[in-house]
Amino acid sequence: MSPHPSRIPVASTPRTVPPMAGDDNTPGASVTGAGAPERAQSNGAVTVVELVDVAARVGGRPVWSQVSLTVTAGQFVAVLGPNGVGKSTLLKILLGLQPVAAGTVTVLGARPGRANTRIGYLPQRRAFDAQTRIRGVDIVRLGLDGHRWGTPIPLVSRLLRPTAHRQAQQRVAEVLDLVGATHYAHRPIGQCSGGEQQRLLIAQTLIRDPELLILDEPLDSLDAPSQAGISALLDTICRTRHVTVLLVAHDVNPILAYLDQVIYLSPGGAVTGPPEQVITPDTLTRLYGTPIDVLRDRAGRLVVIGAPDAPPAHHPRR
Repeated sequence: MSPHPSRIPVASTPRTVPPMAGDDNTPGASVTGAGAPERAQSNGAVTVVELVDVAARVGGRPVWSQVSLTVTAGQFVAVLGPNGVGKSTLLKILLGLQPVAAGTVTVLGARPGRANTRIGYLPQRRAFDAQTRIRGVDIVRLGLDGHRWGTPIPLVSRLLRPTAHRQAQQRVAEVLDLVGATHYAHRPIGQCSGGEQQRLLIAQTLIRDPELLILDEPLDSLDAPSQAGISALLDTICRTRHVTVLLVAHDVNPILAYLDQVIYLSPGGAVTGPPEQVITPDTLTRLYGTPIDVLRDRAGRLVVIGAPDAPPAHHPRR
């Protein structure tokens, strides 16, 4: 698989992961940014992603600065924050698609972009048109050979490379079973629901057995049952396959019960740490600039209440 996601038609196969810092008034969490020079330590675990005093710029505009964080192997990590704060920019930096303005970044023991063949990357979802005829199983297969020129011809592949053909078919079947998509994988993908399409795309990112999954808003535009199902699937992959999962999300509630670490990005830096230490009313209210409450349901699970209201007029960020 090509290390450059843009060369793969749907989703690519890189690998990376990070942990982070937290609320300065919360034990166990840490803050990165001005006035917070210390960074999180890995406690002996294998480091997958590490940022040290990193700054990011987009179009010459500072996005965030002095961010230091660490993500260790096997963690489920969410990147959260207001719109326009640079969440997707962080993913691009980890994949080597955008340089940093300052600081150092290490991904899987190498500079960003050097270990992308060990990363499964799923960009922001684009719904397939209902008339799209390519089958789900073929979308998954692109994770193996989508970087090659030309269109694979199954009969020729089966005759000229029978062993490789059988191995590829077996691997596709394995990942389809893992994501629970076997029974609809031979349908045209345009006839699959949003949740089914997302499972097929996740299967594509898994086909090369990545060490890290990077997903950009994988729950966006899905209904509540599909969000719950995809969240549980990613947790299963993380725990049973020891794959580090790093995803960007707008709504933390569907994944909150599964998270090991949270990264809240803001223009001044990042607040990172375990959910119960970072997702607090004081921290979220400070980051979003609007009152936010954090409650517990009957099962003791955290629920975030009070997302910012949309303004009546658009005011570009300066």
